[in-house]
Amino acid sequence: MTNSYYKAINWNAIEDIIDKSTWEKLTEQFWLDTRIPLSNDLDDWRTLSEDQKENIGLVFGGLTLLDTIQSESAIDALRPDVRTPHEEAVLNNIQFMESVHAKSYSSIFSTLNTKAEIEEIFEWTNTNEHLQKKAEIINEIYLNGDALQKKVASVYAETFLFYSGFYAPLYYLGNNKLANVAEIIKLIIRDESVHGTYIGYKFQLGYNDLTDEKQEEMKDWMYDLLFKLYENEEKYTEMLYDKLGWTEEVKTFLRYNANKALMNLGMDPLFPDIANDVNPIVMNGLSTGTSNHDFFSQVGNGYLLGTVEAMNDDDYLIGM
Repeated sequence: MTNSYYKAINWNAIEDIIDKSTWEKLTEQFWLDTRIPLSNDLDDWRTLSEDQKENIGLVFGGLTLLDTIQSESAIDALRPDVRTPHEEAVLNNIQFMESVHAKSYSSIFSTLNTKAEIEEIFEWTNTNEHLQKKAEIINEIYLNGDALQKKVASVYAETFLFYSGFYAPLYYLGNNKLANVAEIIKLIIRDESVHGTYIGYKFQLGYNDLTDEKQEEMKDWMYDLLFKLYENEEKYTEMLYDKLGWTEEVKTFLRYNANKALMNLGMDPLFPDIANDVNPIVMNGLSTGTSNHDFFSQVGNGYLLGTVEAMNDDDYLIGM
């Protein structure tokens, strides 16, 4: 019998049911930014102050950079250590959607901003000290970390580092402004919640294989890294939100999401439970259910290919 040179992926022989359920979840909730009528937000945009407009441009510039890293570096870093061929297929899906996310911000810019403003946003994005620092920290782990460290970096990016940028559009959504811009953000958050939970699950499988001593070493490294990222994120938040007077609210939101990232990795929270202290308007925006849009005038979450139920943490406990 001839030896196999290359093996075909067989979706009828599933080694880890979480690979299959995550693939199905991601394909069911597939979306593209071209289906969201961003121009309907122009009237709202004109009512914002110059400081508010500047803030929106900068936070979306920062999010574009992070999604670029996730689409270009993260998945390439994670791929060599997959446990199953189906995991690699899921990572391919995640990589494509990260590119969709990055492209979506450019759609927002082209709708709301002038060409000169867009160039200024990207110049700022590519040179801002605090933004570049968190990009460097994460990308260095993708380049030089071990398999579990790379997964930790990816979960921290997906579940923590994005959220300083998500705060502003969720706040405006809660105040009945920029509904279509916020719809894109909610679709992105829905994707990121699955990405972070899935990769966190894969981390836990590898972590459970470690000796007790190695587990303690990994824990120490994880908490040290998160605190390092949080210190930088505080400075980044101050720079973004001081003019609007939102800084302390956003920092509370950051601590909440830092704890969520640790939960995805199966770890205890770093900060006290502060969910009740997060602005309820923003917390409500984190709900990734279908938006109540008129189908004929706007396309919200409801246009997607099927009815999608949000994944719960318990969905990832199969076999653990």
